[in-house]
Amino acid sequence: MTELKRVGVLTSGGDAPGMNAAIRATVRACIYYGIEPVVIQEGYKGLIENKMDVADARTVANVINQGGTFLKSARCQEFRTKEGRVKAYENARAAELDGLVVIGGDGSFTGAMLLEEEHGLPCIGVPGTIDNDIYGTDFTIGYDTALNTVVEAIDKIRDTATSHNRLFFIEVMGRDAGFIALNTGIASGAEDILIPEQEKNVELFMESLQKSGRAGKTSSIIVVAEGDRGGGGVFELSRAVEEQFPEYEVKVTVLGHIQRGGKPSCFDRVLASRLGVAAVEALRSGDSGIMVGVRDQQVVKTPLERAISKHNQIDNHLMKVAEIVSV
Repeated sequence: MTELKRVGVLTSGGDAPGMNAAIRATVRACIYYGIEPVVIQEGYKGLIENKMDVADARTVANVINQGGTFLKSARCQEFRTKEGRVKAYENARAAELDGLVVIGGDGSFTGAMLLEEEHGLPCIGVPGTIDNDIYGTDFTIGYDTALNTVVEAIDKIRDTATSHNRLFFIEVMGRDAGFIALNTGIASGAEDILIPEQEKNVELFMESLQKSGRAGKTSSIIVVAEGDRGGGGVFELSRAVEEQFPEYEVKVTVLGHIQRGGKPSCFDRVLASRLGVAAVEALRSGDSGIMVGVRDQQVVKTPLERAISKHNQIDNHLMKVAEIVSV
């Protein structure tokens, strides 16, 4: 085992429910193994500006049930430069950090990889993003909570849709990945699901709506990932439907950042706890430049470079399921 005296932890990129649970697990794993934990405010910006504090078990008391990140997150253009990373490393060295746990997504892991490659600071990534698009793990922290938030919102919107014979377009997050749209679309009984991975042109979509009409459906829920490329965006689609199907009253709901908030689900709290502990144990084992994740319920390690360069793939069978259950 590698002897560690101090380990830092930060959150970076978009916030995700369960990040606090991951911070808590990292801090308490450090204490368990006799390592002094250091919490860093505002991500890499805090590393550059030396916003670091030694933590104890009470620092992370009563945070496991809170959404967001109490350490806060911030974009840091300075860290994108070599000079900025030099400053970050010098502060880490002055704070006597033997390793760094970075909780975040692609951009956060890129920063961790550069810090490790350029300056030799051991870094371990913990995947925290609601999009679930990080390669090397079946689930990312925050994804399950986001799914539950979206399904709850769609269930409420459906009540209005059926009461007024309305067609609702519901835009969910997923600029480059359709995991949220596909899974919540199936779970909420959506009539159609539009995702970036499957380009569905307007003509095919209109045929699908006509088919629904012939089947006797008087209201519809269409879940659209924000990165859908087939129809030109949710508002263009809604206008096209209004023109072709004047019998429908068409509405658009953009769920937006509501999907990032809320108390983390049990699943996300447990996942975050497992990965926070795994990150500290990875550092103790001498690992660096890797991400900890879960595959088939087991903790696994993936090189940060691989986690960044590849993305999880949509399950084609699940797409078939969506098509079958929407008839």
